[in-house]
Amino acid sequence: MRHAILTSLAAAILLSACAHHSPKPSSLPIAASSGPTKPSAPIGPDVAVMLIKFGREKTPQRVVIGLYDDAAPQTVENFKTLAKKKFYNGLRFHRVFEHYLVQTGDPKSRHGDADLTGTGGPGYTLPAEIKRPHVRGAVAMSRVDDKVNPTRASNGSQFYVCLQPMPQLDGKYTVFGEVIEGYEVLDYLSGRPANSNDFPLEKIVITSITIVPRETALSQAPM
Repeated sequence: MRHAILTSLAAAILLSACAHHSPKPSSLPIAASSGPTKPSAPIGPDVAVMLIKFGREKTPQRVVIGLYDDAAPQTVENFKTLAKKKFYNGLRFHRVFEHYLVQTGDPKSRHGDADLTGTGGPGYTLPAEIKRPHVRGAVAMSRVDDKVNPTRASNGSQFYVCLQPMPQLDGKYTVFGEVIEGYEVLDYLSGRPANSNDFPLEKIVITSITIVPRETALSQAPM
């Protein structure tokens, strides 16, 4: 049985958990970037630069995530460690809900949708660090249902991004970051055709997640 990710949604969303240069203009119909945005809460000195490849497109799309070092220190450190180990490279986005949410981080997604897609992780969980709200662009860890997970421990690698405010999830999941650039890429991604498991039909993968100083990432932002 697949794990439930967001149990408070009307229909449960099933939990299945870079290069240092500015990308070239995209041939994809993605809305023009408005540039980096100011985070809603304090973020640390480092950010995560995530490059995403859509199908046969040669140029990956860039998303920058600010990290809540103070609010979720263990979760952020784990995310940085996995990124530096290239754990996320090649993983697919395995859940999409248009203009609402996208989810990734499951190593079992590498080979496409299957019965076990959405149940994978690095082999451990993380203690809950539930402090920040689910604002637009919030990045949060997935987890299994309260019935089997009363401490609300997070999956060790799977995370989702909110494409609109989701106050109904506040106090239930660890929010450890926020998208500060590239929101429009994820919003476009959320609307790609998907199967009955909400798994995109197109192969959409993380090519890399790189941890860099915030100033470096902002200096490389597309103009």
